[in-house]
Amino acid sequence: MKKDKIHIHWYPGHIAKAEKKLKEQLSLVDAVIEILDARIPLSSGYKNIAGLLKDKPRLILFNKSDLADKTKLEAFAKKIETESGFPVILSDAKNSKDLNKIVKKVVELSEPRIQAIMQKGLLRRPARVMVVGMPNVGKSSIINKLTRSSKTKTGAKAGVTRQQQWVRINPQLELLDTPGIIPMKQEDQTIALKLAFVNSISENAYSNIAVANELLKILSEKYPETVRTYYNLTDESLIDIENIAKSRNWIKTGGETDLERTAIYILRDFREGKIGKFVLDDLSEEIEE
Repeated sequence: MKKDKIHIHWYPGHIAKAEKKLKEQLSLVDAVIEILDARIPLSSGYKNIAGLLKDKPRLILFNKSDLADKTKLEAFAKKIETESGFPVILSDAKNSKDLNKIVKKVVELSEPRIQAIMQKGLLRRPARVMVVGMPNVGKSSIINKLTRSSKTKTGAKAGVTRQQQWVRINPQLELLDTPGIIPMKQEDQTIALKLAFVNSISENAYSNIAVANELLKILSEKYPETVRTYYNLTDESLIDIENIAKSRNWIKTGGETDLERTAIYILRDFREGKIGKFVLDDLSEEIEE
């Protein structure tokens, strides 16, 4: 299937609504925690994040690093740190070993704004931060991870709607308990496909068969042996939906391969890390700040 036949559809009304809500949230905080999907650390980033956040410092988390090829992540972290000027930490929602490191770093990033407030004669207050990122990169999971040890909600702040609640992480840090969803308008269909691979885009926006085909193309280039082993494909077999359907014996009545069922399972297997641990981006790809 040719890539030019695939198109991920976007919904402008949803984008405008997300942008408005995110800007309201950003006005409340000193710093942000930006969540990226470690399997696509470049493609899951918003291409005008600096323009969106203005002067807000940010801590960048490679979330779902337990599903990614960690041998490649260090180079991506170094690239993003160099080009953005902000620190990167590898993380996953299931492990709390990095919790203190995340809290310490985000408090540190918030300190300049706290100092500016104090210079105006106001008392020191806890740093206020929020979590932002594309849909389904694990924002809520990171919020839950940060707040697991402290469920103390401090209530609404002055000028903040009642829906905005703060959770006291420690005496130095308060976290907005609702995630900021970065607008999803995406002109680059290659990036859009990668976002579909990791389930950052509603399934209503694309064909499972088309997207699974494109995923298999990338995996067959980067990790062919891992895919062949998982789906019991011979070295002579093409890595495609047809052969995987035959390997799994997913055959319709009449002998036709069930491509839709196979595509759904391929995407699910990838997203759950069953096939293996992968990074689909290339270091040569550019980051637009």
